[in-house]
Formats: sequence, C-alpha cells, structure tokens
Amino acid sequence: MEMITRNFFLFLSQNQFIKNRATKWGPKLGAKQVIAGESIREAMETAAKLNEDGLVCTVDHLGEFVYNREEAIESADYCIRTLEAMDETGVNCNLSLKLTQLGLDVDYNLCRDNMVRILETAKKFNNFVRIDMEDYSHLQPTLDLLADLREQYDNVGTAIQAYLFRAEKDVRSLKGVNLRLIKGAYKESPTVAHQRTEDIDNNYMNIIKTHLLNGSYAAVATHDHNIIAEVKKFAEENNIPRDQFEFQMLYGFRSELQKEIAAEGYKMRVYIPFGEDWYGYFMRRLAERPQNVTFALRGFFSK
Repeated sequence: MEMITRNFFLFLSQNQFIKNRATKWGPKLGAKQVIAGESIREAMETAAKLNEDGLVCTVDHLGEFVYNREEAIESADYCIRTLEAMDETGVNCNLSLKLTQLGLDVDYNLCRDNMVRILETAKKFNNFVRIDMEDYSHLQPTLDLLADLREQYDNVGTAIQAYLFRAEKDVRSLKGVNLRLIKGAYKESPTVAHQRTEDIDNNYMNIIKTHLLNGSYAAVATHDHNIIAEVKKFAEENNIPRDQFEFQMLYGFRSELQKEIAAEGYKMRVYIPFGEDWYGYFMRRLAERPQNVTFALRGFFSK
C-alpha cells in the first residue's frame, strides 16, 4: 500500500494538467505549512526565526526544468539576489538549487556560466551552495558539472540518493566533498534503484558511514529518528567529531525534533523552500511518507 501511495503522488508531481489547476488550491492543500511563502523577504524572515531557535538553514527558490536561456538566466539572477539578501539580513543560511532551473537541459555551458556567477557571489559572502540531486537522467550531468566547478570552487557540494544502486560508488568517488545524503524522492526504474524500503534504509546507513569514515563532511538529511540515533551512536563509537556532520530536515516537518537535536549540540539545518512553483516539491513530499498526507488534509479542512 505504501508503494502504491508513493507512486500515485510521484505521478501527480509530474502531471502538468493537474499542476496548472492545483496552484490556486495551494494554501488549502497544506502547501503553506511546508513552504516559506513566495518571496525572498518571506524566506529570510523564516530563516531568521529558525536561527533564533538555534537552527541553521538552507533556502531553495522552487523551480525546475527550464527550457530556454532567458528563464535560466533569470533563475540565476534570483539565486544571486537571494545570496545578497542572506548577507544583508545576516541570517545563518546556505543556498540550495537545481541545475535544471539554471539551464542544464538547454546548454551545458549556459548552466555552468550561471553556476559560476552564483558561486562567485557565494564566495564573496563566504557562503556555500548545494546542488540538489534530481532524477536519474540528470545524475551524471550533475556530477560532471560538479567536478568541473570544483576545479575552481570549494564552496559547492551536491546530494547523493541512497535508493540508487550506484550510490556507494558515487560517495567513494566524492571523498572530501560536502554531501547531503538522502534516501531519494523520485520514481526510478528497478534497473537503477532499490524499490524496497528496507533495502533503501540499509544503503542509506551504508553511504553515511562510508562518507564519515572517509573523513568527509556529511549532511544527514532524514526525519527518521531511528537513523538519527544510529548516526549519533556511530559517530561516538568512531570518534567522528560533531563538526564533520550535520542533520537536515525539511521546513514544516518534525519541528520539535529539530529543536531537540540543536539543543543537544548538533548542527541542525532546516531546508526552506519558497516561491510560486511549489507543486512538484509538495507532491514529492507527500510521496515520501504516507504520513505526510495529513498535512494536506489538515490544511484542506482548516478553511
């Protein structure tokens, strides 16, 4: 049943017809509970409030699959304005982005040029940029561009998804890179990805341990308290310092646990999405865990 629910919401996340009609329902679908408004100002206000609770942040201007140069350049400009706003407001916050939003499907060099502009701005403000991982078709192009960029910039990293068979190999090849380690949020073929939850969980812990033992920085992105407890125990048993890893969770999910982790002295980073293009992101969150559907129901019946 869980797999059926997951596949249903992943199908909805890619359905343009439904997306076009769902936007006006956003607040009632519960999206407002997990998305920090539509503007940079709202994102900065949310980050500042979380900072007050001892939490650090990363913000992501929602959007993906841009197919022309003008939109890609506009998206890059928006990322730069977001980095400038972080510096102006003094929030403790990084930037997350998707390469398809910056023109990866239009032209490699266009996307690279956009990333260079963004990374130069981030470097000026001593900030870090995370490249979100997208579906399998964009995995290798993302890693290729990351390798290209890291020849000149060290303030950039990416994410590796544990449901992919190749995840451990990729983690080992990215020794020394700041990686967000996640289970995965797209519907992928059984030829490239684990399908059973147990297999994904096992591989997730495997890549976390592999990256930490390699002496690399790991951002452990999960809401699973059992995995969080296991990572804490593993770090203690292997003398891995707390400044070599952090925990990450999504804005609007398990907020009390986020505060508890921060109070224990661990770095706890909250991923804050914002913008008008919320639909695909929200559907993937519902697909990840059936329990997340309660957000939609709660929002729908609250009006």
